Parts: sequence; structure tokens; C-alpha cells
Amino acid sequence: EASAEAALVAGDRVRPASTVADLVAALQGHTPWPAVSRLVGPSSAGVREPDLLDVRGQLVARRALEIAAAGGHHILLVGAPGSGKTMLGSRLPGILPDLTRTEALEVLRIHSAAGHRAGTTFTSRPPFRAPHHGATEVAVVGGGSSGLRPGEISLAHAGVLFLDELGEFPATVLDALRQPLEEHVIRVRRARGATDFPARFLLVGAMNPCPCGEGGLPGACRCTDAARRRYLRRLSAPLLDRFDLAIALGRPDVEDLLGGPSGEASAVVATRVRRVRELARHRGVRCNAELAVEALDHASILSADAAALLERRLRSGGLSARGMHRVRRVAQTIADLDGSPGVDERQVAEALQLRAARSALVSGEGR
Repeated sequence: EASAEAALVAGDRVRPASTVADLVAALQGHTPWPAVSRLVGPSSAGVREPDLLDVRGQLVARRALEIAAAGGHHILLVGAPGSGKTMLGSRLPGILPDLTRTEALEVLRIHSAAGHRAGTTFTSRPPFRAPHHGATEVAVVGGGSSGLRPGEISLAHAGVLFLDELGEFPATVLDALRQPLEEHVIRVRRARGATDFPARFLLVGAMNPCPCGEGGLPGACRCTDAARRRYLRRLSAPLLDRFDLAIALGRPDVEDLLGGPSGEASAVVATRVRRVRELARHRGVRCNAELAVEALDHASILSADAAALLERRLRSGGLSARGMHRVRRVAQTIADLDGSPGVDERQVAEALQLRAARSALVSGEGR
């Protein structure tokens, strides 16, 4: 299997051998070199992903998920158990574009280094990794005692890293996310050696509003103020600042669950996502979330009303300079989805509204 993976890069120069004896015999010309099996791909054929068609109601969350996929924006879902956080998060990969051949090969190399064999095919679909909140720092970041292996951060490269029950992850694991979220690489340093693994992923976090999970319902929370503060303290302000989108979810209406209309299928949403990603490539980036400040100034043409709204939020202290750039990138994605030539006040207002749950968590309200 390793020879088949190597042949994707080296082609006919790969010479496989199962044992040292086979190697010696082939080198001496006593036996021919075994044929190299070939991997088929990259292809999305036969890959079945959860579909947004299954989601009832939750129009705001569906909209936020589409914006996250189109612009490459990290998203945080906050809601009580049963509000659909896991269902929504697991459906994000299904609306992302296929990987390019270069990306697919890079993903294959990372998974091969982790000991995951490709079998007979390798896929063009973005990977989806959802480690349990009890995972160790080594399992998430990478490393190990016997050798340096990629962790979940790198196994999610070019795809989605879904951290369900985000508030239950150890603080050391959450803090380790900050550097790869900015640099798109994870630097593993151990006594036995050091290496850098790729780590360009779309982060989806999901968490309850408080330890008991009922903080989103008036009068239902059973947590003490101290317990709530300890729960929220695991999420540092710098980590929360990496989430461009943070929304509060309520439980779906009974009418939606029992007989409400189905939403759009993932394939329909994915078409719009691909169109926005194409616009980003024309700007020289993979997605709008990667626009540098200078490129953002050139690409994002704000209307007078949109600029005035941002100025008011900056002057009131409700938005930092870095937060303003993040809002502008999200607003640009919304404008691209709307087919607008520029960014207007409504699109900036929607981008600001999609950060509302983050502001509550930063302030420590949590309910």
C-alpha cells in the first residue's frame, strides 16, 4: 500500500519489495520487481456525507454555516443539548468544494504519516475530524513517545476540525489551537526531535452555554455563578477571537420537527459556496478569511453607510481593530453570496450580528 501511495508522486520510479530477501533477489536480477498497485483518484465517487436536507428549522444557523464554508470562517455554535449543534457541524464538510489534486496528495501524505493507509483509492473530499473532548494534547497537536506523528489538527488539514463540547476540552489543548489557526502549521517540539506539520483547517466549535446545558433557557439553569465562570474560563479571549462567527442556537420549533418544510440540500448550497471560493481565488487567496489587510482594502469596497456603522462600533468600544478586519472579511463573503459588487450596511450588520454569541462569552455572561 505504501508503494501505491509513493507511485502517485514518483510514478514508475517506485520499486516495491515485501521483504529484504525479495529486495536482494530483484537487485541481483534473479526475480522481476513486483508490479506497483495504483491508487485511483482523487475522486469523490462513493463518498456519502451528511446532508443539510436533514436539518429542520435553524435558518440562522444554516445561513451561518454557508457563510463559514464560503469564506473559510471559523464558527462557534452555542446552544443547549438538542439544539442541533452536532448535526449542523457534521454537515459542514458536505458543502465545501472538492480538494485540488495538490491538496488531496498533501492530505494523503499526512494521513499516511499517521499510519492511515489509503486502500485502493484516495478521496478528493475534505477530511472531517471530530476528536473526543477527552483527547490528550499529543493526540490533538501531534508528537508521541515512539515518534513524531501528526495529531488531529493536522489530520483535519484542508478540511474541518469539529470540537464538540468545546468547553470540556483541557485548557492546554484549546490554547494549542491558537498558533496553527494563525500560521496554518503546527510546530511540534519534543525531546526526541522537532517537526512542522501542515494545519490549515476550518474550525467548528460547539458548546453548551453553561455546565448544565440549560443556560439558554430563562430560569432553567442550575449552575452556580462560580461553576459558570470556571466553565467559560477555559475559553480564553484570544481563542474566542479566532471565531469569526459565533451564534446562539435554540431548540427547533415543534412545528419544524414534525412537519416543517425541508431546507435546501447540501448540493444546492455547495454550488453557491464554490462560486464564492472562485471569487476568492481571483483575489489571490483560497478563501476570504485569508485576505490580508491590504488585499481586504482593495477587494472590500464599503458603502458610506457600512463604513459609518463600523466607525460607530469602533468608537463605542464594541469592536477592536482586529475584530473590525474579521467583520469586514465576513461581510465580503456575505456580499459575494449576495452577488453584490460592494459591501453595504446590511451586510456589515449581518456580519456583526453573527458575532453576538461570542461577545456574551467574552463578557462572561454565558446565558
